[in-house]
Amino acid sequence: MARQLPTISGESGLGKYLQRIREYPMLEPQEEYMLGKRWREHGDSEAAHKLVTSHLRLVAKIAMGYRGYGLPVSEVISEGNIGLMQAVKRFEPEKGFRLATYAMWWIRASIQEFILRSWSLVKMGTTSNQKKLFFNLRKIKGQIQALDEGDLKPDQVKFIADRLGVSEDDVVSMNRRLAGDASLNAPLKAEAEGEWIDWLSNEEPDQETQYVRSQEMDHRRDMLRHALDALNDRERRIFEARRLSDDVVTLEDLSQEFGVSRERIRQIEVRAFEKVRKAVQKSAREQAASTE
Repeated sequence: MARQLPTISGESGLGKYLQRIREYPMLEPQEEYMLGKRWREHGDSEAAHKLVTSHLRLVAKIAMGYRGYGLPVSEVISEGNIGLMQAVKRFEPEKGFRLATYAMWWIRASIQEFILRSWSLVKMGTTSNQKKLFFNLRKIKGQIQALDEGDLKPDQVKFIADRLGVSEDDVVSMNRRLAGDASLNAPLKAEAEGEWIDWLSNEEPDQETQYVRSQEMDHRRDMLRHALDALNDRERRIFEARRLSDDVVTLEDLSQEFGVSRERIRQIEVRAFEKVRKAVQKSAREQAASTE
């Protein structure tokens, strides 16, 4: 996979990029299978490149579904492409699944991690339900026609909270955070005189505090990434699907993917969690020892 992929030169180059990736042919099932075998068994980078480029349209399609988070679509697509490459690296054609089915999870996971990292709204350790709220609030608001600016009505808050299994306070807080940017010079909507900027006070931590928090968050992510290296491919796939995904994959789906029982999947999940926990604790101890 060393060959270079098409790149997007900013938002202005999005149209050219989408036109370019349409030139890559879709693969027939047998051709995809043989390319997957060549890559997995012989490390054929040309085969891997064909697997990646034939699915760039899938990444673009998925990325377009995340346009409502205020991030450049070009960057979202680039992150999705990283997820696609991870999927190709782990693709096992003998399982009988098409690459697109397997890759969708990796693409979404990569994009969502990028969004969470960029927004800095959801810290590591947030529950899967809260992440689900982050990524589904806009869609549900559209379904109940609650896209007007401002706070949600109490009945709307309750409906969304029940639908996603989160607290009503979480819904209100997330809705306000996702409200989007507004001009500080816009006039107040109430009858009071003045502009919004006249009523704002800076309650954010100072820059030094924000920097320390950012460094701590990066350190935690690094520890988690290193801890995941302690897992084999199957353990990592199951651990991420069960513990790190916003849409938790069921034991039944994973049992079908790996051809084992649901109980076996559960055992692997528990074992993987213990490995990650011990690896994180070891990393924390080593860091503490180095600072003494």
